[in-house]
Amino acid sequence: MKEKIISIVEAHGSDASRLMDILLNVQSTFGHVSAEAVSLLATMLRISEVDVVQTLSFYHFFSTTAVGKYAVYMNNSVVSCMMGMKDVVDEFEKQTGVKFGNTTADGKIGLYYTACIGMNDQEPAALINGIVFNELNRQKVRDIVAGMKVGIPVQDMIAHYGDGNNANPLMKSMVHNNIRKTGAVVLSDYTLGIGIAKALTSDAKSVIKEMKESNLRGRGGAGFPTGMKWDFCSRESGVHYIICNADEGEPGTFKDRVLLTERAYMLFEGMTIGGFAIGAAEGILYLRHEYTYMKAYLENVLKDMRIKNFLGNNILGRGYNFDIRIQMGAGAYVCGEESALIESAEGKRGEPRNRPPFPVQKGYKGKPTVVNNVETFCSATRIIEKGAAWYNTLGTSESAGTKLLSISGDCKFPGVYEIEWGMSINAMLEMVGAENVQAVQVAGPSGICLPPNQFHRKIALEDLPTGGSMIVIGQQRDILKDVVLNFMEFFADESCGSCVTCRSFNMILRNAIEKVVAGHAIKKDVENMQAWSEILRKTTRCGLGQTSSNPISTTIKNFPELYDARVKDVDYQSDFDMEKSVKASCEVVGRSSEVHELAKVNIN
Repeated sequence: MKEKIISIVEAHGSDASRLMDILLNVQSTFGHVSAEAVSLLATMLRISEVDVVQTLSFYHFFSTTAVGKYAVYMNNSVVSCMMGMKDVVDEFEKQTGVKFGNTTADGKIGLYYTACIGMNDQEPAALINGIVFNELNRQKVRDIVAGMKVGIPVQDMIAHYGDGNNANPLMKSMVHNNIRKTGAVVLSDYTLGIGIAKALTSDAKSVIKEMKESNLRGRGGAGFPTGMKWDFCSRESGVHYIICNADEGEPGTFKDRVLLTERAYMLFEGMTIGGFAIGAAEGILYLRHEYTYMKAYLENVLKDMRIKNFLGNNILGRGYNFDIRIQMGAGAYVCGEESALIESAEGKRGEPRNRPPFPVQKGYKGKPTVVNNVETFCSATRIIEKGAAWYNTLGTSESAGTKLLSISGDCKFPGVYEIEWGMSINAMLEMVGAENVQAVQVAGPSGICLPPNQFHRKIALEDLPTGGSMIVIGQQRDILKDVVLNFMEFFADESCGSCVTCRSFNMILRNAIEKVVAGHAIKKDVENMQAWSEILRKTTRCGLGQTSSNPISTTIKNFPELYDARVKDVDYQSDFDMEKSVKASCEVVGRSSEVHELAKVNIN
């Protein structure tokens, strides 16, 4: 083991800032990161073991114990549950003989849950040794486990290839693009190099001016003006960096998956244009761990762009030097926040930084850094190619351009749609073949649960802003149990724990909505949830904590009748179940459980 770890560390230049990549290589090689490995890494990287452990312990896909020769990570997000995850989980447990969260006695198969893996349009889905298995059912699970038991490599279990570049020899993925509607910008016909050529025959200030005039705003959800961000960063002195946030972790979002698959050249061209505008020589694509299956293909795209002189030294003979490397994540929703992403890219825990200073002032390695989303960089490529005036002919007066939507849930045609800003929710539902709709979750768990009387509203930054996630919720769903509770469990699990209120109140709110769902809550509990949600929103330093109570606060506001039907109008309601507790204790000691009627009367 020692020799292999030494080789891994040396391959990354014995650079402590590459700790994420090093840990990923160790995890992949040995199936876990042992205490011995931690000690050796600390010595070789000249950091403390605590520094190694704090990074190792933060991310979902790192483990200090063996995860199994076949590690199954089952997506347990809302849409996966809607589409039949329960049956798939049941079949995995039947076929392996172990419950989720455990490994078989022979160490061959490990079953684990994980948050959204970017496949909501083809659920239920799971990652098995990094390979996506989509549209799972009981028969598929039986076939998969049978293959595992006889030692068939996971790659050989791929039954078919998806469309487009999913079938590329370097990707070999079963994933479907599900592109349902193309628009004028990122999913239209595209020729590599036009944007770069125009930028390099101009100057950095002119590129930033064009971006400002386009009124492009960040497509990751925050909506900050892209040209303004580039301008702020360009004014700082010294070395600059540009980073693409491809950590698409918002449950229900998968549009960047499609862009990475089908528009990688457009993305890297946009990063190069952005790098030229701010004076950066290095760019980083921060790619979520769940998209590891794309890495070899994306590396090949970068190689091809270097060969064609669209990356590397003296690009197109214009004297500009710029290159891009890929930094893998390891499973942490909070790394979608730009400063947490930067911390992660530096090999640390993905904890958001205090601001100011902002990343454009002091970002990656303490240098001025622009962080933009995949869709934002793709849009920038087309803006420089076709001009700001053209871009402003699309969308609304306050929301220029087009927007990619990831639409999933209770609809006939889940997938990716490129629309112009300004489409109503009603029009969107008709477009995707959705009927008997109870609600639409706009912008994922951190967004708004919208009722039918608001379906006239517009998808636009001035009305209903979204990073792209749209989950359709049919009348057959129990919103509080199937949606809100699931979302709150997600936030409780994904909080980095840095802010006390986020660490505490997400757990408290999760427990509170659980109490409501169980029918044990009183009206005061609902009032408390509203008050706690406000505290959480005001006292946390990043977008996770500021929006994590939205599943509760927006449903209390928009669906009060769902709470009224479940809570009791009394001053006190005990949720203690004497019979259940006695039964549990008796099972431990191996005796029959009996609760006398007198005890029931006294306890109630």
